[in-house]
Amino acid sequence: MIPGFPDAQPIAGLIGGLMIGLAAAIMLLGLGRIAGVSGLAARATGLSSSGAPRGVAVAFIIGLPLGAWIVALLSGGVPATFPAPGLLIVAGLIVGFGTRLGSGCTSGHGVCGLSRLSRRSIMVTALFMGSGFATVALMRLAGAI
Repeated sequence: MIPGFPDAQPIAGLIGGLMIGLAAAIMLLGLGRIAGVSGLAARATGLSSSGAPRGVAVAFIIGLPLGAWIVALLSGGVPATFPAPGLLIVAGLIVGFGTRLGSGCTSGHGVCGLSRLSRRSIMVTALFMGSGFATVALMRLAGAI
């Protein structure tokens, strides 16, 4: 147990991180493409004509919830609560806007870009993280969390 984090599962986190890194490496070395979820989602839905082959993008996007569902079945699931659907929709639109503005998402910049030492990805990831820290701090000040 980690003090202050009674529900932490560092071994599971390490294994998950290794699997994400492996998937990103396979995508980059095998197809020469970045495993950024926003780009793959745009390709899978037909919003983009560039990037990974459409079949690969569709398989990747379907595999994300499918993999989570399989793990939930095998492990008994993880209890989760979510805010009101309207808030989720607004948050999703804001994230989508930021993804377009930053030319990629946290997976593309944070996992793939940082591993390639991309200056743009380093800057954008710092902005992602800083925005997240500021949001949590403001929400705590407001008593929302």
